[in-house]
Amino acid sequence: QVQLVESGGGLVQAGGSLRLSCAASGRTFSNYYMGWFRQAPGKEREFVANINWSGGITYGADSVKGRFTISRDNAKNTVYLQMSSLKPEDTAVYYCAAKATRTGKYDFWGQGTQVTVSS
Repeated sequence: QVQLVESGGGLVQAGGSLRLSCAASGRTFSNYYMGWFRQAPGKEREFVANINWSGGITYGADSVKGRFTISRDNAKNTVYLQMSSLKPEDTAVYYCAAKATRTGKYDFWGQGTQVTVSS
């Protein structure tokens, strides 16, 4: 089992920045591909970004490219999501997730952290 705990959410004005953190425990963090997802009220959960085991390969959804950056620190068992130029449509609960393989499904999920962007 991998336990994931997100933090860093909050209320921010449009154009502002936030950094989300996701601390992992339970198994070797560097063995897991990590991702961030979000779910806005009344909408399906959507992919935001992911990062490979070493942190050398990242991928982001078109809606966040150029604004959000995913990174990880394997020594701290933590993955980050740096969010800049935030928009009201970025308002959602943000979840981190872990999977053991690049093409597999995400097996472990955090409880989520709320991000609210005011206009």
